[in-house]
Amino acid sequence: MIDSGPYPTAPYPLPPMPADEPTIADSWTLGRLLTWTTDFLREKGTDSPRLDAEVLLAHARGCQRIELYTAFEEEADEPLRQAFRELVKRRAAGTPVAYLVGHREFFSLSFQITPDVLIPRPETELLVVRLLDVAKEITNQDKALRIADVGTGSGILAVCCAKHLPTCQVIALDISPAALEVARANAQRHQVAERIEFWSSDLFAGYEGNGFDFVVSNPPYVASSEMAGLEADVREHEPGLALDGGEQGTAVIERLIPQAAQRLRPGGWFLMEVSPSNATRVEQLLAEAYGLKPHETIADLAGYPRVVQAVSTVRQDE
Repeated sequence: MIDSGPYPTAPYPLPPMPADEPTIADSWTLGRLLTWTTDFLREKGTDSPRLDAEVLLAHARGCQRIELYTAFEEEADEPLRQAFRELVKRRAAGTPVAYLVGHREFFSLSFQITPDVLIPRPETELLVVRLLDVAKEITNQDKALRIADVGTGSGILAVCCAKHLPTCQVIALDISPAALEVARANAQRHQVAERIEFWSSDLFAGYEGNGFDFVVSNPPYVASSEMAGLEADVREHEPGLALDGGEQGTAVIERLIPQAAQRLRPGGWFLMEVSPSNATRVEQLLAEAYGLKPHETIADLAGYPRVVQAVSTVRQDE
């Protein structure tokens, strides 16, 4: 915090206030805090300074973001300014907003997020949409669908499947015990924990079951050579184990594809998120895999290939 001369003390170091600003010390309204913070974060190079400011202020105030819009003239007391100041300092230093507030929305659900797991991206919702669409087409509903979420992380895929398919059974696997704890908490938060089994496992290595209707995954797919080129927010704060896919970005994928083929029932679906930069390579791997018939890759909203898919064509006793 710095002293800005005759003007009110800024909530964190900011450029000098213009001469026409109010000069009374109690003039820090919520609206004014947001204006200053937006300018400050913009100077620091954040992609969405206004949104970041609103999310952080709502968190510090203990309210929903939308509630700020009817409270712009409300004065911010010192405890609120102090809490907000610390959040903004950390955001300006690069810590992602989701880690600062401890949650992120995905598929219209709020998920607990910690630095032990990746921050959910909108592109990953394509996996959920595709799985739900295919599930509607499956006519044999005499038994519950069985779904494996490999590399569950925060559990977003497992929880969304269980939430939108109320009779399905989900197996959620992850190599990170810390990530599994976050996933368990999210399953409890959304009241689906009784239909999700959590396994500490390197892909399917620690789980012997098969006969799945779906194997779904968002595996590490960033090439090691590309890690240094990621945005600093990602590179310095999100878990490298969940990002680094090896030399070509397909090291984990190459191991997962044959394991998924072995665990699917005949006619079961394999759905996986990939990087546009290695989608062609992954499509080739699927085409060469025994027991899988590739289907057309699904593009994201920007038109980039994002979700590869294949159907099991063999019996499990073959």
